[in-house]
Amino acid sequence: MATKVVLDFEKPLFELEEKLHEMRVCLKKSSGEHNLVETEGLNREIEVLESKVDALRLSIYQNLTRWQKVQLARHPERPYTLDYIYMMTQDFVELAGDRHYRDDKAIVGGFARIEEEESGFNQTVMVIGHQKGRDTKSNLYRNFGMAQPEGYRKALRLMKLAEKFGKPVVTLIDTPGAYPGIEAEEMGQAEAIARNLFEMAGLRVPIICVIIGEGASGGAIGIGVGDRILMAENAWYSVISPESCSSILWRSWKFKEQAAEALKLTAEDLLEQKIIDRIIPEPLGGAHHNPEKMAETVKSVLIDELRLLQGRTPEELVDERIDKFAGMGVWNKDGQV
Repeated sequence: MATKVVLDFEKPLFELEEKLHEMRVCLKKSSGEHNLVETEGLNREIEVLESKVDALRLSIYQNLTRWQKVQLARHPERPYTLDYIYMMTQDFVELAGDRHYRDDKAIVGGFARIEEEESGFNQTVMVIGHQKGRDTKSNLYRNFGMAQPEGYRKALRLMKLAEKFGKPVVTLIDTPGAYPGIEAEEMGQAEAIARNLFEMAGLRVPIICVIIGEGASGGAIGIGVGDRILMAENAWYSVISPESCSSILWRSWKFKEQAAEALKLTAEDLLEQKIIDRIIPEPLGGAHHNPEKMAETVKSVLIDELRLLQGRTPEELVDERIDKFAGMGVWNKDGQV
């Protein structure tokens, strides 16, 4: 099987796929024994089962609940920031440290080149994003993608470096939130995030933000102020996670599914609310089912968006960016945005 981790709602599909795999193994053995009758019977059964698998796959992934999309966004095999960087760009040079305290491994960034031979597109960008780990050891190293204040200060340093050289900034957002530990508060977590919001609003180069997985609270918005906000189809973006919302409203995590519905945190919800500008489609079943295809799609969308912003002056970029965020959440007396 291509996927090692099976989510609860995927189990019926996984069981059918397992059965289909077993039947194909039996068919191979029957073919080797030249049992024509048994082979023809198995072929017919396999065709029927393949149709059932395809139908069930479509039924599941085209009718996902908001909570199920949250689960997909957290899938441990989903591509992370460094995966996208190495699949989408060339000549990536990682830059480390905030020049104040230390290097935060939960945020990575550096200059890279996005190139498309067919169209002749070739653009150096500063790419910055949250990075999670794949196992316990790497998750501890990356602090589970939860940045400390030095991570946001590093991100800001890199953005200012991009501005100095006139290069666009691309941020890849995938975090369960900024690190909430007492040491982060002592080091100025709130100030670091607030400073990034202020500085990104006035940055004089194009900024494209892409939510590739989880986008939770200030941890996400700390690198999420941009001219264009893009979101992967099965990502989520919210002021709070469903579990935390449930624990506040119901004093229990058991109501996380209801909380997810109320938060309206999916890409479709946020496009309708005009919080994001564009949804990036994923392979059926999620980005982890075909990371290479997903990276190609993200790269193509980024090239489109970079071309869109190329002709804007720094003054136009800043004015439009401020207007964009100032207009969010504004409702008239009829309840319309």
